[in-house]
Amino acid sequence: MEFFKLPSIISKLDSPFLQAHEIELSLKRDDLIHAAVSGNKWRKLKYNLLEAQKKGIKQLITFGGAYSNHIAATASAGNLLGIKTIGVIRGEEGFENETLLLAQKNGMKLHFVSRTDYRQKNELDFRAELISRFGDSLIVPEGGANALGVLGCQEILEEVNEVYDVVACSAGTGTTASGICKRLKKEKLLVFPALNGGQFILEEMKAHCTPKQIKQVELQLDYHFGGYAKTKPELIEFYFQFLKDFNIELDLVYTSKMMYGLFDLIQKQYFPRGTKILAIHTGGVQGNKGILKSKN
Repeated sequence: MEFFKLPSIISKLDSPFLQAHEIELSLKRDDLIHAAVSGNKWRKLKYNLLEAQKKGIKQLITFGGAYSNHIAATASAGNLLGIKTIGVIRGEEGFENETLLLAQKNGMKLHFVSRTDYRQKNELDFRAELISRFGDSLIVPEGGANALGVLGCQEILEEVNEVYDVVACSAGTGTTASGICKRLKKEKLLVFPALNGGQFILEEMKAHCTPKQIKQVELQLDYHFGGYAKTKPELIEFYFQFLKDFNIELDLVYTSKMMYGLFDLIQKQYFPRGTKILAIHTGGVQGNKGILKSKN
């Protein structure tokens, strides 16, 4: 996998705000792993792609919405590694945005299904129908949310030598959070669901993590900004301010919400002075252009 820059670097953030609160905040830059297959998207795909290669399977089918970073990343990874990709997309055919156009550019065949049909994506009959239609394929769940995805995400903390008090990550399916949780030492893990009603994330994590590990996890449920891929003016403002202050672009679906939440908690003195925090940048910035365009 010589295309990828690993281990990802850790950037220490510095600002008068952080100094005033005596908080040490660093960002693990998984967004820099690869220009197109960045962040937790690569982590979750890595062992799924290796599984396909091991089994001699030349095609991969996966699932996502129209703004799915996972869809774009899967297409790019397939293009790099010579594996055909098919994306089962929730929504009406003919819809185009930056994410879907990028996926098609990288050779992904898009198969649009209704929201009703999409809910069957984990059903054996639905998957058998996809195999019958498209041929022998490895089926990867939405977001790379399976045991192989969790295995890849365990490597995030395996690359970290420094000791932190808190690790923070965003969450959509809980796969990344589960992988991080399995490699916790004494750190607290703050998980910021990017969608409304994110309580289920903890239940997903319980399938992969021990009760002792789960005790180190805390969900922060107040920073979803209305739901998945939804924003509010204060989040957009924070995104631009963060870019200006640190010269680092966050993505608006996940990491902007996590970092907004962290800065809000710091402001509210949630963390004791001297706390060392490691936040995970899970990539996905390619979707920002489409989201910002829709706001204009």
